[in-house]
Amino acid sequence: MTAAHPALDPHAPTPSAPHPLDRPTRSALTGPQAHLAERRGRVLRFPADVSPWLALPEDPRAEDWADLAALVGPGGTFALAATTDVTPPSGWAETFRVPGVQLVDDGVRAALDEEAVRLGPADVPEMLDLVERTRPGPFLARTVELGGYVGIRRGGALVAMAGERLRPQGYAEISGVCTDPAHRGQGLAARLVLAVSAGIRARGELPFLHTGAENTGAIRLYESLGFRLRRELLFFGLEVPVTAS
Repeated sequence: MTAAHPALDPHAPTPSAPHPLDRPTRSALTGPQAHLAERRGRVLRFPADVSPWLALPEDPRAEDWADLAALVGPGGTFALAATTDVTPPSGWAETFRVPGVQLVDDGVRAALDEEAVRLGPADVPEMLDLVERTRPGPFLARTVELGGYVGIRRGGALVAMAGERLRPQGYAEISGVCTDPAHRGQGLAARLVLAVSAGIRARGELPFLHTGAENTGAIRLYESLGFRLRRELLFFGLEVPVTAS
């Protein structure tokens, strides 16, 4: 991957420190979103109704997997984002595996949008309905609390939305980007991504996002908006066995 643009990446670490985006879930849960973190030993997670993402240490040991099982609970599920494959103990079921990519602001033309309206807890039923029809990725009952959600309504109905999820130090992830099938082809998703980016930039942070490596249409869109491909990732889900201890 290309190196970070020095003028656009003021949060780049020193050579001895990991980049916040290399382990974004852990960076978020030990930094700006630490108030949401549930922790056991070296394992951190968001509340189960906020986000399924969980942070393992880079070198998980047997005791870390035991702590994870206790934190999530028997039969519980969670999601991981990793730069290398992670091998769970025997008996842990994999629920999904998706090769992914991470893209970061490299001159995004961030701009507020007059038609975009702020979305909050009162809008969650409509947001969940839109997510169910469009499948942009995990969005749960309290995901809206992560902030920054905006949407576009047509005839009073919510037809497109986007917001924020992970907030590693100095960055904010744009997530939940989706458009009702009947309103696609109008550039609504692009407009909302730029609007959310404007809010992130106003806080002195940089926007970034994730998508599936095979979602070439989305990657082309994000690159056209000024995002740069930073690195490849692996997204996968696991289920804690009911007998885990």
